[in-house]
Amino acid sequence: MDWYGMSDAALIAELGKRIKSYRLRKKFTQQEIADRAGVSVFTVAQVEKGNAVSFATIIAILRVLRLIENLEMLLPEIKISPVEMLKLKGETPKRSYKPRSVSKK
Repeated sequence: MDWYGMSDAALIAELGKRIKSYRLRKKFTQQEIADRAGVSVFTVAQVEKGNAVSFATIIAILRVLRLIENLEMLLPEIKISPVEMLKLKGETPKRSYKPRSVSKK
């Protein structure tokens, strides 16, 4: 699937469709998901329809569906190589910056 070629709305709709598929495969009703996730049935329906909801709501639903470990694939932890560690002298970068260019007069 070409995720980069999709609009934000299309991405949200695809995620909602997949959440619905997992819910049905696991034989949960929207009411059961809502109760266990601490959200309303309306909210579960909104997620499945592809309407925008908070990320916290998605996390709660993923937790109920036992899919929370998939967040690791979404944003994997960045590993620092030993060579990079030596360059950083054991410190992790706190901000990003670009060196200023020297202007000629």
